Amino acid sequence: MQADQAAAKLWQGSTSWRVLDTDFHHGRAFFETWLAWQRDPDRPRLLHYVALCPLAPSPQSLTDRCADEPDLQALAASLAKQWFGILPGFHRFLLADGQVTLTLCAGDAMHLLRQQQFHADWVTLRLAADKPPGALEAQSLWSIKALARCCRRGTRLQCLGAQPTDLAALSSHLKQCGFDLASGPAHQAGIAAFQLTAVFHPSWTLKSARQPGIAQALPVQRCAVIGAGLAGASVAASLARRGWQVLVLDQGADAAAGASGLPVGLVVPHVSSDDCSLSRLSRAGVRMMLQQADQHLQAFQQWAPSGVLERQIDGTPELPAQWPDAGKAWCMQASAMPAGATTATLGPSLWHAKAAWIKPAELVRAWLRQPGVSFQTNARVSSLRFDAGVWQLLDATGAVLCVAERVVLANACGARDLLQALASQSLELAQRLKDLPATQGMRGLLSWARHADSASATPHFAPCPVNGSGSMISQVPTQDGQAWFAGSSYQPDSGAERADQDNHASNLTHLQKLLPALASELAPMFASNALNTWKSTRCVSSDRMPLVGPLDAGRQPGLWICAGLGSRGLSFSVLCAELLAARMGAEPLPVEANLANALEALRG
Repeated sequence: MQADQAAAKLWQGSTSWRVLDTDFHHGRAFFETWLAWQRDPDRPRLLHYVALCPLAPSPQSLTDRCADEPDLQALAASLAKQWFGILPGFHRFLLADGQVTLTLCAGDAMHLLRQQQFHADWVTLRLAADKPPGALEAQSLWSIKALARCCRRGTRLQCLGAQPTDLAALSSHLKQCGFDLASGPAHQAGIAAFQLTAVFHPSWTLKSARQPGIAQALPVQRCAVIGAGLAGASVAASLARRGWQVLVLDQGADAAAGASGLPVGLVVPHVSSDDCSLSRLSRAGVRMMLQQADQHLQAFQQWAPSGVLERQIDGTPELPAQWPDAGKAWCMQASAMPAGATTATLGPSLWHAKAAWIKPAELVRAWLRQPGVSFQTNARVSSLRFDAGVWQLLDATGAVLCVAERVVLANACGARDLLQALASQSLELAQRLKDLPATQGMRGLLSWARHADSASATPHFAPCPVNGSGSMISQVPTQDGQAWFAGSSYQPDSGAERADQDNHASNLTHLQKLLPALASELAPMFASNALNTWKSTRCVSSDRMPLVGPLDAGRQPGLWICAGLGSRGLSFSVLCAELLAARMGAEPLPVEANLANALEALRG
């Protein structure tokens, strides 16, 4: 516990504390740090712990290594529930109501260090006699340089573990990279057989470009969020956890008045044979969304960890050929899924074990109820004005709705009109917005009915949600009884809107590909005009990826955007919110830097 006690003395008075650990191992050091934070009344509001590991330990080993201390074991058990599918890359865990974040970085240590974009307050460099492939070569000059890139002036570094084979070389490398040795090597009983401490305090002027993705953390102040859908509510909740005072404004009479008012939707990862950026980002987003649903929603009423069966239709890609076994926790061929979850007549399918159905509006309302979040309805923001260091949000009459130091545009395609008006007054902003991908509205209609109204003969619904050509979600509880939902249609809003019955017919066509037998049983209902209808318009970007990040220039940007989540709002909203909050606070990113860049708002 020596490292944790030393860190606790330093973090007092800080609003957040960022730790970089070069070897997660079985997690004991993380749990000890978490416990020290939990017990300290003067702790920082946020604890960020970034840990490298060549291979992830098993969930059982997390608890086994803490069996000697019940408080540690309880923390380990809470993490073990979320511990699945640890593939190479970053994995973000939101713990202690989001005030403790663990970012586990699995794979080659040097590659993972290059993907970091934050400056640590504390670095633990672990020395080991036997290192698995991919572990950090702690005594390498290049390793120390990579660690120095993640340090600010004043960062404490502590070497722990086995006696280094060449102590003189290690000390020389540390000094060469800007570290002052704060204490000489010491041999101690207990966990750390060897200990050496240093402070990052280079004698030269640090270049700001050594970490180009890092700007100065914004002061925690007021933030106005325009839009109370999944994007806006998730941003509000993420910022409020960090101490911001957030006001969410929406033109509707209630939250989730637009596409986020979908009665039920699927949160399911994208799969591609080459495990592309979209697939990796969607897994990161699904992991965090499942954590939030479990924390805020009532199971089997507002959401259910049901898993999802994906039919391989019209060339749906196979699983990645070189996927490690850990990938099976996410997805496997349906032939290997649990007995009774499907039938052999469905043909080639993938089984997503870590997927769910969720009622998005319920989650939006839960986020808007979080401490620090206020919500204003019937508040249509018609224009923005920057004056005397704050943003003024104005209605159609020019009256001020609110003022705030930061503004986040999370109002889907409505953000474009506000930005165009601002750009007409600022040549600099107009030039920057040329790098903002275009957005477009996509209309969608969902067909649904109560099970009791479906037919006199009970249709053969699948026992889990099915997607692949549209989707079918059945046995969803509603106020009027269990219901099924099929859809949805997909039509650009630039053309004339199709008639509802034509969209219902389109949904039936998709269902005939997805579940032919069920489609035949429901066809009379589709033809009878007896279906219920839900419809709205999604916002999609030209490259089908969300837009997240600052829009104005400078090291203290005030204008931000989180929009363009398209049909993947449930998969992407928490990830996008955490990414935006991390950028605002100069925190560790929830995903690798190259993946975060794919979501950058001004990506050209």
